[in-house]
Amino acid sequence: MSRSHAQAFAPPQDSDAARRNLVGLSRAELAAAMAELGEKPFRAKQLWHWIYHRGETDFAAMTTLSKDFRARLGERFTVARPAVAEAQVSRDGTRKWLLNLPDGQQVETVYIPEEDRGTLCVSSQVGCTLTCKFCHTGTQRLVRNLSPAEIVGQIMVARDGLGEWPGDDAGASAEGRQVTNIVLMGMGEPLYNYENVAAAMKIAMDPEGLSISKRKITLSTSGVVPEMERCGRELDVNLAVSLHATTDETRDWIMPINKKYPLRMLLDACRNYPGTHNARRITFEYVMLKGVNDSEEDARRLIRLLKGIPAKVNLIPFNPWPGSFFECSDAATIKRFADILSAAHISAPVRATRGDDILAACGQLKSESERRKKSERETVVARP
Repeated sequence: MSRSHAQAFAPPQDSDAARRNLVGLSRAELAAAMAELGEKPFRAKQLWHWIYHRGETDFAAMTTLSKDFRARLGERFTVARPAVAEAQVSRDGTRKWLLNLPDGQQVETVYIPEEDRGTLCVSSQVGCTLTCKFCHTGTQRLVRNLSPAEIVGQIMVARDGLGEWPGDDAGASAEGRQVTNIVLMGMGEPLYNYENVAAAMKIAMDPEGLSISKRKITLSTSGVVPEMERCGRELDVNLAVSLHATTDETRDWIMPINKKYPLRMLLDACRNYPGTHNARRITFEYVMLKGVNDSEEDARRLIRLLKGIPAKVNLIPFNPWPGSFFECSDAATIKRFADILSAAHISAPVRATRGDDILAACGQLKSESERRKKSERETVVARP
């Protein structure tokens, strides 16, 4: 993304001009803000602990700070997350939060509980510029990038809703519910907002704060080739690539970004992604579209494309959304596709659909959430 394009979709400045939000600031930025108050660097460390380890939003409750200092903080700063406009719970336990941003825009964040992990799907933009034809988010135009505060704030909202800050009733030991994994697979293309995504993930990975291991963070891209190597070198997180086709002709049609970064260029970038090896493979996401990309020849072609890349293929049954014109491949076709990949020693699990009843499944996110009758949905109240 060019500098002018990035600026055009930049997040707005803090709407509360009188008070600066401390969420989203790096350690250095937080220390600089404290220096402006005439405070020493250790104050920033104390605040970092309260904001990201304790999850506290009220300066008055930060009891290791002097009363006078807390009062001055309250005059100059705030600790704010996105506000929860709506929170839904799927019949399978998946949770989705529709979040209000300070300028009135909205994004969605999804939490998926599993037996061995709790995965949070985080958005990086309001809308999306890529217009992938099978994706609901792609039907919403790109409005702007999210700021570091709005990205890391989604993780904090989830911890609010799950009650897993120290001192909460559930706390960090809630069985099967705590956020252990982050996937940047929500609304938007993360590599078109790399600077802000990187700033947020560095906060998320900080061992004295949210403390999420880089091995538990996966960034998903549709193939923004110029930023891929930088992402691996600077963040060293896991990479997932939205592939979804085995020919340029088909990928050009369903994923227009392929016209700019075609398959050969994309797969070369995957081969050169830093830190990739057999124990740390690149995940290729492949949505199963009936009659489009699900033939046996597609499976064999995929094997040839991935030659030399430590790879895992996630086969994703297409999740319909209002107005979509694709159909999901039938179960037998998906199984045959997976069997062909497995025979070539490529791991090819079929992803279980989660949260489709609340439009929280893969490809269904859109900030203009479908409204349902109150009796047809469960709501949860986020921590204030």
